[in-house]
Amino acid sequence: MTEWDIKKLRILRVLSERGTVTATADALLMTPSAVSQQLSNLGRQLGVPLLEAQGRRVRLTDAAHLVLRHAEAVFAQLERAEAELAGYLRGEAGEVRVGAFSTAVPALVVPAVQLLRADGRPGPDVRVREAEAAEAYELLSGGDVDLALSLAAHAPTARDTRFALLPLLADPLDVALPVGHPLAAAPGLRLADLAAEPWIFGGSGPWSEITTAACEAAGFVPEQAHSASGWTAILAMVEAGMGVALIPRMASAERRKGVALRVLGADLPRRHVVAAVRQGAEAGPAVARVLAALKEVGAAREASFS
Repeated sequence: MTEWDIKKLRILRVLSERGTVTATADALLMTPSAVSQQLSNLGRQLGVPLLEAQGRRVRLTDAAHLVLRHAEAVFAQLERAEAELAGYLRGEAGEVRVGAFSTAVPALVVPAVQLLRADGRPGPDVRVREAEAAEAYELLSGGDVDLALSLAAHAPTARDTRFALLPLLADPLDVALPVGHPLAAAPGLRLADLAAEPWIFGGSGPWSEITTAACEAAGFVPEQAHSASGWTAILAMVEAGMGVALIPRMASAERRKGVALRVLGADLPRRHVVAAVRQGAEAGPAVARVLAALKEVGAAREASFS
């Protein structure tokens, strides 16, 4: 029977994610020559070539991709075994490291921690790390966090078998206008009514894409007048009459007196928030309790939106 070396399979997996031997070596704190040697040894053990030269770089062979498809199932089962063992040794207690984007921390993670503390049972020790969506999945894949919160638009696809995804809530997007704007109190406001307005949103990344997609769905491309990554800066510019912006309901706690937030009921723009764990880890008692608390908080918050 073929000998399967888990350590070498993990190196192959990281190479498939990082793309180069050098990046793989950096991620695993190894030398490039050690990475190449380990993968050559794995290929000999399995009896198939795993790498082939492509210019100055290497690429995974079809056999390597086949091996990885099966290895993902092995990694998921090992996560389940580790989760069950942790549950056996520590009960439902233990540490759960959560990576979450900025607005999710006060709106979802903090209330979930408070919910866990209020139920009277020993609970997991939740460690929070603020991280944007792309970074959160790198941290999750690398084992630096146990659970990641992100927007569904930037989560891995369902075909990515490394992760299990759990929907948490649909967060409505409201439009922010200066209180003196002619449309600030207009009945039945539609997103298309603001097509000619200067817009304020991020220069790149999730919020740029979400704003652009919402406006395009309403039939226009927004003219970006200003760029900012934080809600405090965006709302300050709206208040000063420098433009309009879409604001997620989860971030509306930062609203300012000079800003009118209007619900776009007819357009119903939303962003969807999801939680992700490494495949199989959702069975661990500590992670499962944190996920349940997040789901309960998300459901309550979504109910409050209606």
